[in-house]
Amino acid sequence: MSKAQTLTTPAVSAKLLATAAGFTGMMLLLAYLVAFDQGALSQTGMYLHELMHDGRHLLGVPCH
Repeated sequence: MSKAQTLTTPAVSAKLLATAAGFTGMMLLLAYLVAFDQGALSQTGMYLHELMHDGRHLLGVPCH
């Protein structure tokens, strides 16, 4: 088998799809935490709350 054939095997495609799905899921979770959480999950400390608050301002999401 040549290198071109080994890169298009179903196992590699499935692994790439799983990696892409995991990355997308993590980005959606991060977007929720920064944009829509509004402090419900970030009550563990003021540092985390302020980090999320500044992230909302950076992304232009209204929070006040």
